[in-house]
Amino acid sequence: MQSKLEHINVTVRDSDATASILSHIFDWKIRWTGAAKDNGRTIHLGGEDTYLALYSHGDKHLADTSHKTITHLNHIGILVDDLDKTEQKTKERGFVTYNHGDYEPGKRFYFDLEEGIEIEVISYQ
Repeated sequence: MQSKLEHINVTVRDSDATASILSHIFDWKIRWTGAAKDNGRTIHLGGEDTYLALYSHGDKHLADTSHKTITHLNHIGILVDDLDKTEQKTKERGFVTYNHGDYEPGKRFYFDLEEGIEIEVISYQ
C-alpha cells in the first residue's frame, strides 16, 4: 500500500462552529464526534478517505501563534471541482477571499478562519 495522508488535527476555538462552516462550504460530513484529551471535544469532518480533526479546548488555545512560527500550520489546501461555486459559498458565510491565482497546477483563492487558519481552495478544472 502506498502511504497517504489520512487526517490533520487542528486546534480551534469552537469545533462545532468550525465544523458548521467547513461542512457548508465543502459539503463535508461529520464522521465522528466526541470527547477528547484534556476535557476537550473533537469532530472528524471530511469524506470517506481523509478528514480534518477539529479539536477545541478553551485552556489550550494559543491566540498568539501564527503560520509564520516554525512547527505551526501554514495553510490547509482543499481541492474542489467548482472553484466559483465554492467561493460563493465561502462568501455566503461572511469570509473575505483573497490572493486569487491562476498558475500551474490550477486556479485558487484563500480565506482565513476565525482562528487565523489559512485555507487555500484549489481547482484543477
